Amino acid sequence: MPAQTRETEKIFRRFKDLRQHLQSGEIPLYSVPAIWDSGQERHSTACDIIITNRRLFGYIYMRFPRERLFLDALPLDTIKAISLRQKSFEPVFRELAVSTDTRTVYIRAPRQKIEHLYDALRSVTKQAGAATTLHNTDLADSTSIASSSPTYDKQEMRVSFERSSLAILLLFVGGLVLEIGGALLWLTTRSAQTGLPLCIAGFVAVVTALLNMRQRR
Repeated sequence: MPAQTRETEKIFRRFKDLRQHLQSGEIPLYSVPAIWDSGQERHSTACDIIITNRRLFGYIYMRFPRERLFLDALPLDTIKAISLRQKSFEPVFRELAVSTDTRTVYIRAPRQKIEHLYDALRSVTKQAGAATTLHNTDLADSTSIASSSPTYDKQEMRVSFERSSLAILLLFVGGLVLEIGGALLWLTTRSAQTGLPLCIAGFVAVVTALLNMRQRR
């Protein structure tokens, strides 16, 4: 059994309700858990990223405790650019920016997973671009085939430490530690003058971290 057929069957076994959300003739080729940021909402969505022979989409479907469907898709033939980004001070996650003429979707995942996703998406979009060119032209040379495919690149983006996810996480955790430490010190010494300043400093740190996180979105 070909490797791609095995992968498709594996995806169908994992997502038992996926078939009802696919188009006629659509076949899943690759899936990976990641974070999908549509660029149109105030928050990102942790979901499964699925590549088919026609679309790239973020997907969630569950029946319990209540029915929920999330499916935000980009047709492969609309994708114009695919960029794999590594941000400074981001030791764990990498970002994949996938752009069409009208929108850009950001996908975040650990380095190995995002690189595999980049390679899979690049392979599928190249095949889709070549097939589209051959279908739409009577005489398809190598130049016309290449021009129908998206552009691909890898970038290293410089981000100041104070604006990075690591800095925001450290600020948030440090703020919680200060709040808890201040409260314990207050209870132990029964002195507001001793514990209250730590509580206030911790509260300010947590609020600052949350505001920075919202600005990044």
